[in-house]
Amino acid sequence: MKILIIEDETLAANRLQKLVLEIDPSIEIAEVTDSISESVAFLNEQKVDLILSDIQLADGLSFEIYKQVKIDCPIIFTTAYDQYAISAFETKGIDYILKPIEKSRLEKSFNKFKDLNTKQNIDIEALKSLISEKQEQSYKKRFMIKVGDKIRSITSEEINAFYSLQKGTYLLTNSGRNYVVDYSLEEVIQLLNPNQFFKINRKVIVNIFSIKEIISHSNSRLKLVIPYLELDEVIVAREKVNEFKKWIDQ
Repeated sequence: MKILIIEDETLAANRLQKLVLEIDPSIEIAEVTDSISESVAFLNEQKVDLILSDIQLADGLSFEIYKQVKIDCPIIFTTAYDQYAISAFETKGIDYILKPIEKSRLEKSFNKFKDLNTKQNIDIEALKSLISEKQEQSYKKRFMIKVGDKIRSITSEEINAFYSLQKGTYLLTNSGRNYVVDYSLEEVIQLLNPNQFFKINRKVIVNIFSIKEIISHSNSRLKLVIPYLELDEVIVAREKVNEFKKWIDQ
């Protein structure tokens, strides 16, 4: 079986490749692409048996790929967001896995792919039931923080933001305290409820309830005011502005 992986987070892409080969070492990973443009270019040149596709990419939603390229193979969507499920199943999707992805869940999707006659119609009602089940997924509700020789539990509601600084990852509470966490920023975003937290750029994740002001900035970007977040500037990356606006307007 020959597959294409579409994923713009390096750590997530590496982990997905590892899981795929653990499930079936005979699988050929034809390519790993990280953008709409790169994926379109690849699919215009080559065919694969299956696509593992993230949805939110640096240059837009991956659905745009399938508008530009006619594909014959099924797609397993892998994403941290549940709001795109119906669109996914309308785009040759056969499954929809919410991050963080577990090996057993991915293996179940592969078994479904192997059993599926790709020419048959998908049972939309069954898929809606599956979506409902996925939406009940439990996101991380608290983080254990070590303070000296003591351990403290901080709930997600207490957190204004997460940020990267000098190779460390920190959380900022709504009382202005900063604590080191034992995760990379890429790992943190996969643990959080995407309705509450958004990764605005490579270094900052914000809590929707902590945003006090949104200010127009240069190059079509947005500047945020987050209490106690004392970075030089808290900027929504230009390629994430449209998705950020949709997230704020949910």
